[in-house]
Amino acid sequence: MDGHTHTELCPHGSHEKTRAMIERAIELGFDEYWITEHAPMPKDFVQRFAGPADDWQTEGLSWEQVDDYLNLAEQLQSEYADQIKISIGFEIEYLAGFEETTHAFLDQYGKKTQHNILSVHYLQDDQGKFWGIDYSTDELQAGFADELKTPQLLYQRYLKTVLASARCDLGSFGPDRLGHLSLIKKYQDYFGLPEAFDRSCQQLIDEIMTTASQRQLSLDFNSAGLYKKYCNDFYPGIQIALAALNAGVPLIFGSDAHGVDEVGRGWHGMKNFLKVLDTLKR
Repeated sequence: MDGHTHTELCPHGSHEKTRAMIERAIELGFDEYWITEHAPMPKDFVQRFAGPADDWQTEGLSWEQVDDYLNLAEQLQSEYADQIKISIGFEIEYLAGFEETTHAFLDQYGKKTQHNILSVHYLQDDQGKFWGIDYSTDELQAGFADELKTPQLLYQRYLKTVLASARCDLGSFGPDRLGHLSLIKKYQDYFGLPEAFDRSCQQLIDEIMTTASQRQLSLDFNSAGLYKKYCNDFYPGIQIALAALNAGVPLIFGSDAHGVDEVGRGWHGMKNFLKVLDTLKR
């Protein structure tokens, strides 16, 4: 399975045809393929966002594109049904304070989805303003300069947000997978961030895994970070991956493809590495 991919409608993607991405997955031998486009940002999010406008404006679909996206995905799901099992969903953004908006979105559109992913791309600062953590090094620096000097505190801020997302009840169509759990490390080689989470972070990780297990959530075993200039590691990284395995939380491969050549990228290495990790669990 490639359980995390995007489409030609993604505003920050390659705009290559989704059809070609599916055909690439078939060529690679995948039997299941999740289309999980970024859901629209809440309409009033801009009032609480402190980063560059281009970040939130290109994060997800526009509200006007949602029906077009679902129609495209359903058409391809039907067309390729005899070659590959396609599931349709959204990559949902967890934003503290916007839970009701997200719940309402899923209530409206969830009936047309089979699976959804819940991700954290934005963190709040101490004043409650949101900053993107994966848009640019400049934005991360502007929002969290002090914590970048004591990065375990930044990691804690991120993991506390992930824990809140895992605990959040988003209704009958709520996400069943947590996306790229170590995204806070996307720029680790730029800022010289530590690879290992400290004891306080590990406690938060364990709480996240306990919650995920109780709520029957899986984790995105995401290869995209391996190919990011300043990350060079998979998401969620070895420490979180081992915690997931020890808690019985499934790790599901996802390429996070935004273009044809990214579909299934790193699959063989990730699959075999997961087998090795499984021998290391307690």
